[in-house]
Amino acid sequence: MATERRAEVRWQGSLLEGSGTIVSTTTGAIGEQPVSWPARSTDDAGGVTSPEELIAAAHAACFAMALSNTLANDGHTPEELRTSATVTFQPGEGITGIALTVEGRVPGIDEDGFRAAAQTARENCPVSQALASVPEIGLDARLAG
Repeated sequence: MATERRAEVRWQGSLLEGSGTIVSTTTGAIGEQPVSWPARSTDDAGGVTSPEELIAAAHAACFAMALSNTLANDGHTPEELRTSATVTFQPGEGITGIALTVEGRVPGIDEDGFRAAAQTARENCPVSQALASVPEIGLDARLAG
């Protein structure tokens, strides 16, 4: 059965001077969030989010779920996966790269096995697949020491 998720955004003004608000999402879990061009194009976001920050959160969550599933299916249920995604946005070009980083505590698996599972998860994560047009999606996977 397919599921649908929806988000509503209201925007006022031009791209550079305007601003918007994520008004609602299907579950209500995100709540209202301001969005703006400066939050997208500068390092000083001022507490305002951007589409790229939301993509990073979605990608990190999706990848963690995919990796957990891959590991569990191979008989290595993780104790913990600490995952981050960094989305690089270049004004005028778009999203030019995504860096996924994961550190895991996974009993019974070696570093090579963990990296292979992480690569499989990166390739099969639905968000990775949706972002396939991004020029580079890097991956740094390591077991916690």
